[in-house]
Amino acid sequence: MEQLQQLRDQFLTYAQQRVTEKKPASLYDPVHYILQLGGKRLRPLLTLMSAQMYGSTIEKALDASLAVEVFHNFTLLHDDIMDDADLRRGKETVHVKWDVNTGILSGDAMLIMAYRLFNSYDPDTFYALNKVFSTTALEVCEGQQYDVDFETRDDVTIDEYIEMIRLKTSVLLGCALQMGAIIAGQNEEEQRKIYDYGIHLGIAFQLMDDYLDAFGDPATFGKEVGGDIRENKKTYLYLKSLEDEGCATELKEWFSMDYTTMNEDQIEIKKETVKVFFEESGGAQKTLNAIKEYTNLALADIESLNVDDASKKQLIDFSNYLMNRVS
Repeated sequence: MEQLQQLRDQFLTYAQQRVTEKKPASLYDPVHYILQLGGKRLRPLLTLMSAQMYGSTIEKALDASLAVEVFHNFTLLHDDIMDDADLRRGKETVHVKWDVNTGILSGDAMLIMAYRLFNSYDPDTFYALNKVFSTTALEVCEGQQYDVDFETRDDVTIDEYIEMIRLKTSVLLGCALQMGAIIAGQNEEEQRKIYDYGIHLGIAFQLMDDYLDAFGDPATFGKEVGGDIRENKKTYLYLKSLEDEGCATELKEWFSMDYTTMNEDQIEIKKETVKVFFEESGGAQKTLNAIKEYTNLALADIESLNVDDASKKQLIDFSNYLMNRVS
């Protein structure tokens, strides 16, 4: 993990030098705020790792990695508004610290800033990067809409949920990895292989995030623990828990409640009660099993890549690091 930390430090230094817009402060202060909130910087690291292991330089991949990070934080900023979330990485969300209108406009600016970062590449590379990035950006919007739609549906299936998180989360990880391969001049077949690794890793990562939303440590999770329960989100954890008929009826009743009409004490009771159902139904364990399944698929994808053994080991270590967040 020392090599990852060095990449992260290099990326953060570059980001501070590259994102320098200041005026109007009311537009750009929120941009700097959310970019400096912290986080693991997984997506830009994947771009840098991919470019490096395919023979390119870190320097050449920095603008693409920053584009991924700026875009990701743009989606978080707007997601927080849609979710009415108070915390992001343990700090006030942008729309709470400023206001909703500021959050919307600053987010819009971040989207444009992300695309502008591709201007540093030659025309062929620019076209290839822009193509995969644009496809991914639209897919992320589709995934977010499905996520919103699922809140008011009571017939969401496991397959629909997996497709939603593939779009909302996984495609950006796949995109980050593919862009590194593009910068390094890899062919489309190899780009697809590294993209598929990102898809499987992203699904495992999101399932773990769903699990930690219910069972994570508030001190390290960075968001409101139980936020998905509060908002009646039909997560994998919830859907698998419904498979136990003894818990299904009461779970559905809890998830039919309008949280906007509940006070904080009532919401806390709901969270704790639902967590008990998640465990007693076996839904929690089934979620952990699925996390392991998709992690294993990602590890199998690594073996198919046309990279040296040291690079494969780096990706394996990275994958295991992500999936050990439950402990």
